Amino acid sequence: VLILIRVIAVILFVGWRIKNNNSDVMWFWVISVVADVWFSLSWLSYQLPKYNPIKMIPDLATLRKQFDTPGRSSQLPGIDVIVTTASATDEPILYTMNCVLSILAADYHIGRCNCYLSDDSGSLVLYEALVETAKFAALWVPFCRKHQIDPRAPESYFELEGPLCGGASHKEFIQDYKHVCTQYEEFKKHLDMLPNTIRQRADIYSKTGTKDEDAKVTWMADGTQWPGTWLDPAEKHRAGHHAGIVKIVQSHPEHVVPLGVHESNDSSLNFDGVDMRLPMLVYVAREKCPGVEHNKKAGALNAELRISALLSNAPFFINFDCDHYINNSEALHAAVCFMLDPREGDNTGFVQFPQRFDNVDPTDRYGNHNRVFFDGAMYGLNGQQGPTYLGTGCMFRRLALYGIDPPCWRAEDIIVDSNRFGNSLPFLNSVLAAIKQEEGVTLPPTLDDSFLEEMTKVVSSSYDDSTDWGRGIGYIYNMATEDIVTGFRIHGQGWRSMYATMEREAFRGTAPINLTERLRQIVRWSGGSLEMFFSHISPLFAGRRLSLVQRLSYINFTIYPLTSLFILMYAFCPVMWLLPTEILVQRPYTRYIVYLIIVIVMIHVIGMFEIMWAGITWLDWWRNEQFFMIGSVTAYPTAVLHMVVNILTKKGIHFRVTTKQPVADTDDKYAEMYEVHWVPMMIPAVVRRKGMVHWVCYST
Repeated sequence: VLILIRVIAVILFVGWRIKNNNSDVMWFWVISVVADVWFSLSWLSYQLPKYNPIKMIPDLATLRKQFDTPGRSSQLPGIDVIVTTASATDEPILYTMNCVLSILAADYHIGRCNCYLSDDSGSLVLYEALVETAKFAALWVPFCRKHQIDPRAPESYFELEGPLCGGASHKEFIQDYKHVCTQYEEFKKHLDMLPNTIRQRADIYSKTGTKDEDAKVTWMADGTQWPGTWLDPAEKHRAGHHAGIVKIVQSHPEHVVPLGVHESNDSSLNFDGVDMRLPMLVYVAREKCPGVEHNKKAGALNAELRISALLSNAPFFINFDCDHYINNSEALHAAVCFMLDPREGDNTGFVQFPQRFDNVDPTDRYGNHNRVFFDGAMYGLNGQQGPTYLGTGCMFRRLALYGIDPPCWRAEDIIVDSNRFGNSLPFLNSVLAAIKQEEGVTLPPTLDDSFLEEMTKVVSSSYDDSTDWGRGIGYIYNMATEDIVTGFRIHGQGWRSMYATMEREAFRGTAPINLTERLRQIVRWSGGSLEMFFSHISPLFAGRRLSLVQRLSYINFTIYPLTSLFILMYAFCPVMWLLPTEILVQRPYTRYIVYLIIVIVMIHVIGMFEIMWAGITWLDWWRNEQFFMIGSVTAYPTAVLHMVVNILTKKGIHFRVTTKQPVADTDDKYAEMYEVHWVPMMIPAVVRRKGMVHWVCYST
């Protein structure tokens, strides 16, 4: 009702302005009227999906009762979990390995959960760190299972105030806790020493080498040459030019459950009755060649989609950025719960969880939590076709990623050929198997030479050529942000999605608390959204099975940066008042201001009700409003400029990995937040601030 009242008020307000077209500067008056109309339509497209907000909560007890009853064979479907990292320098190795550990320790059927690490840098440091992680996991995972702890990322767990558990006796737990904590500190030391260890190994081999080129070689611990990037770059062994690598670090667990005994793993701990098995763990670095477009994160995820199909072919596929981790050990059960829902489960293409962060200051100065969006807008979309894909913490149905229609739209004959999926026969067979037995479990085949060759083929740099990969299959290419466009493509085929929440957050991650990195992140997101709007898959025309409200939502998600142009115009109004002559944008001015205040107040009244039903705080709302204005005079206009350049030059938005490396040791956890690194996009904000100061001084 309030939304309808405000729509009527806006129509009357704009009508009054047009009727009283009296202004000191008519060209500015015309632009301001267009701006008011734009603001109104943008606000309406944002509000419409909220007329039927739905909060989804998984029923884990029912899921266990039907699919995972103790004493019976588990009927839970398989899950392939992917961790993506692009740089061992910009993305801390410790974060990545904590993410892997949280996956290995997740509370899910061990033989039906597989973990893949996608290393887009082809770094030996990351591979050997993964090997060390598998060794530590043999202690960490049984400890988590025995004492039922959360979270299961050790770095986050050991930062908690006081050890927390829900399992064995307190005395036994304290002994185990101290021992595992000590071993974890040793594990971190090993990770820190890996670069030096690899360098020293290379130096030793270079002294004993018989050829000149041996001096540049980076060697693995087993004495073989590393096929990825070397410490001293060489041809076919440097960033952007190295072979594809697939290495199974931890094999698939056997069917027989080995229960722990005193001497099984660590003589200091008693794991009697604890399942000691670990999920399969695989290291993957796709091939890269000069002159070949690698398609950034989307290309890496598509390579993982193919290699996981060969090794495990789980019906569900979930991806994490390397700085995220599983915060609730039941999270995988929760996602599967929606996929298996007898009402809408079969037609659900993906389940998205909200993004939560650990390293945000108590007041969330830079709006990283963005709860107005995650806890407001996303619930609204649950009442439509569902939320968009947000890049991480999202479980997909493999068939939806393959571009196959949902059951309600699916044809009887599905074409699976090399023209669409590529020329790997084992992979084509895996697609057919996924279609016929969607919720089955596939054990890894025998790793003979021919199969190893196929694994290398599906991660080659040329595999996507002349296929539908990156267009109608997998994650979409040629966009700065692969997430929203991939979700749009899946919705456009008729799939729906779910936005799921848990009392204890499912996943948590690391946010950029430096203002400059935060703004750069926003430029990439907003620039990618604009890029989608002006592409061949614009929500204006594409997506033949989108509902009307869902289409309006996608239009709003892709054009919102344009709003900043009008906000920027209004932001510079005080500068105009420095002129000696009086300039009024609308006459009669007093009545204009009164009407404007009424329209704006109505927005905030509606926002007040949204705050109440979404369960967010006033501080969350204020930070959202505050940082939207900051972005509107810095990041969003920069994204628009990028888009103009893209249209004129056909060059896409530049992809830059958001730096997550922590600052040097300091007593202040948020020391980096107070640092300001100058970037040109801040110029409009600085000019406006100086103009405001001069205006205040002039007025007084």
